[in-house]
Amino acid sequence: MSLPVVLSLIGTRPEAIKLAPVLRALEARPGRFRSFVALTGQHRELVEPFVRLFAIRPDHDLEVGRNGQTPADVARRVLESLGPLLERMRPDLLLVQGDTTSALAGALAGFYQGVPVGHVEAGLRSGDPLSPFPEEMNRRLISRLAAFHFAATEGNRRTLLAEGVDEARIAVTGNPVVDALHSIAERLEPSPEIARVVEEAAPARLLVLTTHRRESFGATMEQNLRALRDFAERHDDAVLVFPVHPNPRVQEAAQRVLGSRPLVRLLPPLGYLDFIYLLSRTRLIVSDSGGVQEEAPTLRKPLLILRENTERPEAVAAGVARLVGAGAGRLRDSLEEAWADGSWADHVSEIENPFGDGRSGERIAEVLPCMLAQVRR
Repeated sequence: MSLPVVLSLIGTRPEAIKLAPVLRALEARPGRFRSFVALTGQHRELVEPFVRLFAIRPDHDLEVGRNGQTPADVARRVLESLGPLLERMRPDLLLVQGDTTSALAGALAGFYQGVPVGHVEAGLRSGDPLSPFPEEMNRRLISRLAAFHFAATEGNRRTLLAEGVDEARIAVTGNPVVDALHSIAERLEPSPEIARVVEEAAPARLLVLTTHRRESFGATMEQNLRALRDFAERHDDAVLVFPVHPNPRVQEAAQRVLGSRPLVRLLPPLGYLDFIYLLSRTRLIVSDSGGVQEEAPTLRKPLLILRENTERPEAVAAGVARLVGAGAGRLRDSLEEAWADGSWADHVSEIENPFGDGRSGERIAEVLPCMLAQVRR
């Protein structure tokens, strides 16, 4: 029998980061798989640096990128481009990652073509179909389409079982973002610009902010930025560092609320190595990002989550992160509590990472032959 063919789909930066360890593990087993990669091309300028960083070798480019396109546009173009590729290749498995529009469209294309879909980072749920939007519904729909589910945690596995997924189709692997961070840990040399930001902040401590989710736009984001600005002005040992997302609504709010403040550093979007280096040097992280909820415990840094709910409750349960909701009052109180010496934030470095030990890619590659045997009989 010929070797099974695995096609991995990458559309966004998180997909590249989290699929890179899986691709590396597949390529390390040339006698067991034939591994191929398809890029959607939807965020080319954002994804290509990660393709180079993790030495990903793409075999196909769907070229779906257009200026100003909506999620519906991305979904339509991925379906139109990926369907014919699947029909030509007839892979034994299509791997998708996470909860992006490209992952959902890929899973749907695989379903239409009769190609089994494997879902990396399966089973995450916030409990609210509209938050985060549209990611929560994307991941729920992918679970209905996928043949195999690679869950990061035991909690994710229980969620899938409760939704009726066959236990034999689920593997608990950890999250491959931990693998990715481990792989670059020895390369965390900052750029001169980021090294200067860290150096000039001393002896003050860094408070790193990221915020970009749609549900944070408008009044919520403005209130949060004001609370963070006021905190930095009350604490001369705090420098607020904000790598500002390129979305115009985020840019405008950041400049208006924070732009003229002496203890605030507004930065352009950072490369991954610079961003991880910055997180590794901070006292506290404040973010509405799902990915940062995984990176913080891997880097052993305390995190305040700017959301009412989270699909990654393991970080909260472990004591690495705290939910502060969308109200500025809770954020103000939580900032003061976490910043104080001797607070819960001082003990995060002692906590075991709830998202794995850095061998997720290896585990996925190890269980794939048994899973594929179920559909190749």
